[in-house]
Amino acid sequence: MPEASHTITPEQHPDLRRLALLATGSTGADIERLVRDVRRKTRRQQRSLTWGDLEHALLAGQMKLSENVRWRTAVHEVGHAIAFCDMGIAEVIAASIGIGGMGQVVSRQGQHLPQTQDWLMRSIACMLAGRTAELLIFGDTVAGAGGYDDSDLAKATEHAVAAETRLGFSDHQPLLYRSVAGSINELSLDRQLADRVNSRLIEAEAMARSLLEDRRDALIAIATRLKDVGVMTGEEITRLLIASPDPPT
Repeated sequence: MPEASHTITPEQHPDLRRLALLATGSTGADIERLVRDVRRKTRRQQRSLTWGDLEHALLAGQMKLSENVRWRTAVHEVGHAIAFCDMGIAEVIAASIGIGGMGQVVSRQGQHLPQTQDWLMRSIACMLAGRTAELLIFGDTVAGAGGYDDSDLAKATEHAVAAETRLGFSDHQPLLYRSVAGSINELSLDRQLADRVNSRLIEAEAMARSLLEDRRDALIAIATRLKDVGVMTGEEITRLLIASPDPPT
């Protein structure tokens, strides 16, 4: 009688899930090559291959960051993660640093939430929370939150512009719709629009700061853990948040 085939998924095995997160950005061929190399090494050592061997190999292949950059990146990404969790905007799947030479938070947006103005402002606060966490812990921030069209500042600004020009949330001409193509460019031409957008960004940043000030101990604890291990699942982050004495706002 043929043996039954069993497939272990990342969700069923936490070690496998961590390896999958560490392998983000790698191709199938990259992983096959890495496993072959690790197998050869463990055979020479006359022992069995372990999850830890694969994790070590994946970590070794990542871009090395200095301790200072690693710590700051961890604080930035955990700022985003805490804001997502506490503001109820999205489910955090994972947070990582060093993969591809940068940090990231992978999240799944909550589909059950009504997309009201409050939802929009909380979303913008989450986008600014990484930069805000840096300001809270270090007193300054690096340029990484801005500088390109897919940056935190760019996304936050786009959402604030949308609120003022096409989502009906503006106190000024709320029924007037302006097209997506032209609205961002209008900021340099329409001083009043720029002021209203900037006011929204300042308000959202204040929301993020208030939350993270209340969660400062948790921010430091989770960022310290992320700096040390390189990648954390959303479940790990949530567990540490629940264990934290800091009250969510």
